[in-house]
Amino acid sequence: MGWHGDALVGFDLETTGTDIENDRIVTAALAHLEPDGRTATARSWLIDPGVPIPDEAAAIHGISTARAREQGMPAAAGVAAVVEAVAEVLRSGRPLAVMNARYDLSLLDRECRRHGIAPLSARLGRSPGPVVDPLVLDKHCDRYRKGKRTLQALCEHYGVPLTGAHDAGADALAAAQVALCIGRKHEAVGCLDLAALHDLQVRAAAEQAVSFQRHLRRTSNPGARVEQAWPLIPAQRGPDADRPAPGPETGQGRGSGRRAGSGQGPAAPGSPGTSAAGDPSTAEVPAPRPPTE
Repeated sequence: MGWHGDALVGFDLETTGTDIENDRIVTAALAHLEPDGRTATARSWLIDPGVPIPDEAAAIHGISTARAREQGMPAAAGVAAVVEAVAEVLRSGRPLAVMNARYDLSLLDRECRRHGIAPLSARLGRSPGPVVDPLVLDKHCDRYRKGKRTLQALCEHYGVPLTGAHDAGADALAAAQVALCIGRKHEAVGCLDLAALHDLQVRAAAEQAVSFQRHLRRTSNPGARVEQAWPLIPAQRGPDADRPAPGPETGQGRGSGRRAGSGQGPAAPGSPGTSAAGDPSTAEVPAPRPPTE
């Protein structure tokens, strides 16, 4: 039956902005989805990021600075709880479904380092996995489809209900449901075991980044460099490290403050509206032409 015949766990973050190196976690959620579509368990965290939450971000995910300070966990404690919960999932061998994993897992990594907490890779002793990224898989399986590739758009395409969009819990559950739908619809990926699926996504994400880089260089930025690493972008080695531009997954519309980004600096790969060329997931980047006979 393949990986989609087993349970998987959705994961999502809502944040203060678009920059994986500098922005902070505001809410996080894990949703354990059974193969029959039932949600077995769900966990969520509200965190005081320790910095003001921009109004643009609060308008999207609904968490104000005042609410986070009053009701949220201290940042270090919250980040530690989230990363350990994610580590528990991956230690168990269950796949983690993350829409645009590059963004969430990289920002979580930077938050851990900021607070002196062991990051996910250190807790696992390896790169995070198995990860199932609906965005990468959808683009790999249906590369010629036109239109947006936001979480909401994927939910509509695969017939997944999305209630409470821009809420970490709702988005985590939707990411898992879309992942299952992709596995069931596209046999070429659905038949794989988790290790092979993860490796396929590493390659597919890199290929998609190369394609996006080519598009940027052709249309707007001759010197563009696009991040290829997936599912985790390695931490910068120093304050002056040169960071490639966001990957092609920008603008995923997953309900976080990252949609409010300006598109400048080392913005989060996959964060909405943060690439130098605008938002390819909202049809800024044309779909590749299908091969002709």
